[in-house]
Amino acid sequence: MSKKHIEECVRTSLETYFRDLRGTEPDGMYDMMVRVVEKPLLEVVMKQADQNQSRAAQWLGLNRNTLRKKLVEHKLLG
Repeated sequence: MSKKHIEECVRTSLETYFRDLRGTEPDGMYDMMVRVVEKPLLEVVMKQADQNQSRAAQWLGLNRNTLRKKLVEHKLLG
């Protein structure tokens, strides 16, 4: 899957979101989008990295402590 395909998936989802609102103005969209994208991103990357936080942090371009904080925020650490 290319970056362009991912962008198109996001675009299509946002268009559907606005259509589903039926004219109601959205609120807090940026934070909502970060939350709904960040959790599956972390889940998939951690799985692909065999739960290795250092490797996952490197792949994501994050500091390991930042990654750990995000994993805790999304309740992805046991």
